[in-house]
Amino acid sequence: MSPNKPKKNSQKKRFEANHCTPKKQTEDGKTPKRVDKRKGTPKRNHDFKPFEPYLTFEDVNDGLKRNTLLKGLLRINQRSYEDAFIDSPDSYGDIHIQGMHNRNRALNGDEVVVQLLPKELWKVDIEAYKREASKDENTLSKTFHDGLKIGNDKKVIDLKDDAGQPVKTLEGASCVSVIPDKFYERFGKVVYISELNHSRAAGGHLKPPSKNGLDALFSPKDSRIPRMYIPVSECPDGFINRPDDFSKFLYIARVISWDCNMAMPKGHLQRSLGEAGEIEPETEAILIEHGVDFSEFSEEVLDCLPRDDNWCIPEDEIANRKDLRNECIFTIDPETARDLDDALSCKPTGNGNYEVGVHIADVSYFISENSALDKTATERATSVYLTQKVIPMLPRLLCEKLCSLNPYQDRLAFSFIWILTQDGEIESEWCGRTLIRSCVKLSYSHAQDIIQNPDKVFAENELPDILNNYKAEDIKRCVTNLNKIATNLRRKRFDGGALRLDQPKLSFTLDKETGMPSGYSVYQLRDSNRLVEEFMLLANMAAAVRVYKHYPKRAMLRRHSEPKEKMLDQLVATCAEMGLNIDGTSAGSLQTSLQRYVGEDKFSKTRSQILVNLCSKPMQLAKYFCTGLYEDEYAYRHYALNVPFYTHFTSPIRRYADIVVHRLLAASVNATSDPTTDPLIIEKQAKHCNERKNASKKVQEMSAEIFLAVYVKSCEPLEEDGMVMAVLDRSVDVLIPCLGIVKRAYCNAPEVSDKLGYTYSKIGNRPQLELVWAEDTNTKLPVTKQVLTIFSAVKVILVASDKHLKINIVLKRPLNGEDEPDCHT
Repeated sequence: MSPNKPKKNSQKKRFEANHCTPKKQTEDGKTPKRVDKRKGTPKRNHDFKPFEPYLTFEDVNDGLKRNTLLKGLLRINQRSYEDAFIDSPDSYGDIHIQGMHNRNRALNGDEVVVQLLPKELWKVDIEAYKREASKDENTLSKTFHDGLKIGNDKKVIDLKDDAGQPVKTLEGASCVSVIPDKFYERFGKVVYISELNHSRAAGGHLKPPSKNGLDALFSPKDSRIPRMYIPVSECPDGFINRPDDFSKFLYIARVISWDCNMAMPKGHLQRSLGEAGEIEPETEAILIEHGVDFSEFSEEVLDCLPRDDNWCIPEDEIANRKDLRNECIFTIDPETARDLDDALSCKPTGNGNYEVGVHIADVSYFISENSALDKTATERATSVYLTQKVIPMLPRLLCEKLCSLNPYQDRLAFSFIWILTQDGEIESEWCGRTLIRSCVKLSYSHAQDIIQNPDKVFAENELPDILNNYKAEDIKRCVTNLNKIATNLRRKRFDGGALRLDQPKLSFTLDKETGMPSGYSVYQLRDSNRLVEEFMLLANMAAAVRVYKHYPKRAMLRRHSEPKEKMLDQLVATCAEMGLNIDGTSAGSLQTSLQRYVGEDKFSKTRSQILVNLCSKPMQLAKYFCTGLYEDEYAYRHYALNVPFYTHFTSPIRRYADIVVHRLLAASVNATSDPTTDPLIIEKQAKHCNERKNASKKVQEMSAEIFLAVYVKSCEPLEEDGMVMAVLDRSVDVLIPCLGIVKRAYCNAPEVSDKLGYTYSKIGNRPQLELVWAEDTNTKLPVTKQVLTIFSAVKVILVASDKHLKINIVLKRPLNGEDEPDCHT
């Protein structure tokens, strides 16, 4: 039986009951000068320094109002669990939470309140300061004595200003030569957890008690989650005497309390998932860790549905809708899709224009507000797409049958219909509830075939059955016209300053009998995908404008803030060192810069992929929000799309945010009464949708990695071409283009440590590793030098972990016996 998902409120109450007594904040807000840099959980009690008690709720509210405290979502570095961050309010750089003690028992994804550490504990990004100062001689003359050169190797030193406050400056400068705050890396500490977003659950392994220990230890697979004390009474029979017999099993444990005087939290061992390294146990572990509810829908929820799939639309509902059942309406989706949210239509108006419709499943009709079904959908917030299956947000009767716009079935929809010119200019717009009947379900491949072969005469068996008295020629004409308009819409968007950073998506071919991966590929976006995307964007933007116009205090929109300035500046400077001119002043200029380096040869394609990946790092996540809580309309903007208003309307079967928008739209066309929900409640829904969407994305990525590891295990060693994306002091991050993934290769990995010497250096802002491969007497290869910098071509060997379904990569020695070419030009 699937585990029941604990309610967040009860979990929070149970967890916080074991916190130390909250402390009052000192008036000066001082914190210890020393930042604890010890790695991992302390091994012995005398190593342990108690965590600080959390501030009181009153002090937290007061500090947030006075801006002496900051609030944000905690992000823990997956490769370095000692380092965590929250976004800075000024969007310039992150606030760094260094060390377990400064993190103060918070877990990844928690909403935390942070107090900045004293300024003398901050670090100066001197390279960023030099870059900025070198652009502006006036800045230099204000901050430094004449004659002091920024380009030399000056040290940062601590000084006091006239008020006795600590400041940092460059060696050789006067006391008033203060480096501006934006060039500091700011450090902070967690003083309160406002929301326990992390599930507090983890998949991992059980370890026996230490020599003098009373409890067993639970060691999570994810290093960002702390080890837990597990009562021996909860361990399986025989574990204490024969612990090795249980080492191959994967368990689920959950943090139940973490007192500030405990190095590690107390945990509860829930159950065994099965053997580690198997697809289903590993998948179940990531679902539970990320708080995904994959249990069956309750009887209370199912009672909210029509009794069977033979349900018919009531006559009075038909009378209240625009009847489009005789129109040429069709869907374009992946071949295996079952939840068909959207359909399209297009017909000439006779004067050179076109009537174009986007028709979206009217899911909100079936979900009464505050019903058991609504509450479950709210909590799940999104469907979760795994490699082998889907965890639906809604019961399958809705998402695969009654709401899905399946062909030849009468379906309820919400439609936007425009009169558009061929160039994509909007002449008029209509919005309302409709009744449709899709005449055919096209796959992206069908649509692509039509787009690529406009003169082709399709045989009967080349397209699915087409009903409603329409023929293949009618469908072909609609798709061709839609593609013509979509191409112009896309051109206009990018001419208007939009940015597109496509991240590759790994897909698998699964054996029908075993469900095991038999092949893989990177999903390729084609013109048919872009056709659908353009009209979904158009509908989402139209929905955003409409709901905000009618309900300016209650609209749920989606905003995308500008990228983090500091990270973007660093990216621009690094690319300049490589001879690449990247303009990051706007979304449009960044898009233009990236297009400049697109090419058809293998090197250019891979380099372009790396540039997109690098440009994604400074980007902030798009977020749902309620307009009633933000006064400045500029904060509503969507940076990447470069539009003032945007929302999600087109996928209500799999996203709860879209259902909220549908309800607002229904009220705007007088189909339902005006909304009365408090904006604070809408904002809470928005935050939950953000958290669940991010968790879903992470689970999807981890599912793909599990299947890739299974595939690699079945045919390893697997050798692939790669390109260096980042250089660190003893490792490189490598993009493997045929997989669309980035993995880190360590120079001191066991497979190469006895064959490889390495030296790290920096030329300007350009880091590099010089590798020296030892002579190989077996293959008669001489000593070989290899210089790795960003965009260097490498070969890597993919290896699957023996214990877990994870992929590691190892650098492969160059076989030519000569220096590797420097591939950055």
